[in-house]
Amino acid sequence: METRIRSTLAVVAAGLIAAGCASGPPFIDQMQPEAVNMAVRRAQFEMNCPNVTAEVVSRETMQPVVQTFVYTGVTRAEYTIGVNGCGQRALYIVICPDNGSGNCFAGGSRNVIR
Repeated sequence: METRIRSTLAVVAAGLIAAGCASGPPFIDQMQPEAVNMAVRRAQFEMNCPNVTAEVVSRETMQPVVQTFVYTGVTRAEYTIGVNGCGQRALYIVICPDNGSGNCFAGGSRNVIR
């Protein structure tokens, strides 16, 4: 009986360790570098400025828009990123879907200050 309990505990412990190793950082943390890069590239183009710096102002995980009994939509990470360069400033909203594509979308800038 004692061997059986030990075997069961060993299997459970191995499963928990494997589950812990398989999971990476949360999606919102994984996508933040891509979101910042997307905002920087857009700002470089719109500001006509190759040297810009970016800072994450806020971020949040957004629930799927569509949720039914049969289908659940895609969770998204939304970042507000401030970009400065060449005497200009702008805020970008960048949305990254959690669908495995790794593609983010940078919306139009807000409050461009020249």
